[in-house]
Amino acid sequence: MLLASTALAGEKKLMHCFAFTAVEAASQADWDAFYKATDEIPKKIKGVSHVWYGKLQRPLSAGGPARQWGVCMEMDNAEARKNYGNDPYHKIWTDAYSKVRVDGTTTFDILGQ
Repeated sequence: MLLASTALAGEKKLMHCFAFTAVEAASQADWDAFYKATDEIPKKIKGVSHVWYGKLQRPLSAGGPARQWGVCMEMDNAEARKNYGNDPYHKIWTDAYSKVRVDGTTTFDILGQ
């Protein structure tokens, strides 16, 4: 038990998160493609270990339309974050994501301590 908690304490993971405004006219098929493509990210992009997504509990105002949806990706480290956008699967995912979001996101990264 002590060994498990010590191993976790040394992790330097990174959480890449972003909030977005949904396209009102997005079809259920568009959303299903987004969900499927997002679920595949940890299997397809090296260094991404887990992905969360869903409607925000409270919309986020960021100087434009309110952001109602969010995505967070747990990544191994800052190097994985840097490489994530260059992975070939990122384009496949972006194609699905672009059908459910209005251009513009509020993005931030959280560094593990």
